[in-house]
Amino acid sequence: MSEFPEHSPNPDLQSSTVSTVYNFRFKDILLGAQMLFVAFGALVLVPILAGVNPNVALFTSGVGTLCFQLVTGGKIPVYLASSFAFIAPITLSVQKYGLPATLSGLAAAGIVYLILSLIIFWRGSGMITRILPPIVTGPVIMVIGLSLASTAVKMASEAGEGYSEGMAISVAMISLLATMLTAILGRGFLRLIPILMGIGVGYLVTLPLGMVDFTLVSQAPWFQIPEFTRPSFSLPAILFIVPVAIAPAIEHIGDVLAISSVTGNNYLQEPGLHRTLLGDGLATTLAAFVGGPPNTTYSEVTGAVALTKTFNPAIMTWAAIIAILLSFLGKLEALLKTIPVPVMGGILIILFGTIVVIGMNSIVRSSADLLESRNLVIVAVILMLGVGGMSVNAGGFALEGIGLSSILGVLLNGLLPDK
Repeated sequence: MSEFPEHSPNPDLQSSTVSTVYNFRFKDILLGAQMLFVAFGALVLVPILAGVNPNVALFTSGVGTLCFQLVTGGKIPVYLASSFAFIAPITLSVQKYGLPATLSGLAAAGIVYLILSLIIFWRGSGMITRILPPIVTGPVIMVIGLSLASTAVKMASEAGEGYSEGMAISVAMISLLATMLTAILGRGFLRLIPILMGIGVGYLVTLPLGMVDFTLVSQAPWFQIPEFTRPSFSLPAILFIVPVAIAPAIEHIGDVLAISSVTGNNYLQEPGLHRTLLGDGLATTLAAFVGGPPNTTYSEVTGAVALTKTFNPAIMTWAAIIAILLSFLGKLEALLKTIPVPVMGGILIILFGTIVVIGMNSIVRSSADLLESRNLVIVAVILMLGVGGMSVNAGGFALEGIGLSSILGVLLNGLLPDK
């Protein structure tokens, strides 16, 4: 593509990840810690909401990032961490099938990335666009956010031990307001961490209200091996989760384009979209094998790269190493569990709403006419079946909600005649 130079003018981009690690620089460690800090709020938010151990998520994000760098030759300054697109299916699947069965579905989702990687290597990225146009992926992304609306409202308004419903709503709204103001009015680095700011402000408000219990923190050891969980094969859980991989796969392509624009390198060509998808998929499957959430490239970190001009991919190596080390801190896990539910609920109101808006925006940017009969049918079916929770059950086979609507959307797009 002509908008990207063949070689980046920044000499940091020419340094391989491995060589920079050996050329030890304390500055690189600090920069890596900063990148992890940017991703930290969202990174631990996903496992907390989905019922996965946050320390395991830290560990798998570090290992996943190193795996991604290995597959892509250490050429891209990105960090991989917990994917928001999977919060809804993980939450629902854990309730219905249990965590070990859900992990088998997440491992299979990583294999979907591998298949997409092979398709792109064989036929080019245009094939994915034809199978998954915005008229399909946009509504699917919207369903992911809309299906969690009731969860966010419940967490923001439900009374708990020692506090009333009114206190819960007040705390949730304060957290929500802090997040919104940071996102809108924040400048520089501060604007990159609105979620973290919302959690921090909400947490400080709950301290004098007696909504935080530090008993677990005092009892937790400083060093503790993360509570890894092995997956158990479950076909219903796999069929439930796998279709959801469509949305983050498309989001991944957007993230690669974004970091390409920031650094001035065309990563779609070198190392290639097939390699980036493969790295993402392997990171997701490896995470599932030890009980972690799916991994994806983080756009927050891309923003930090643009702001700080730290284009050296080795910085992400240090971020990954620090994440792995932090995952063994038992008190960190206990401290994260002390965050009151209403604080998280307030954050989720805007977070899940943002997912819906992202889906809407992808349709708008495609300039698709939603009132055209074919598009109208596809979008209507995906939204109604996805949000309504339609399910198809036959013996041990089960397909419902997001997964069912995703598959029907792809089928309708492929089968309905286009004028």
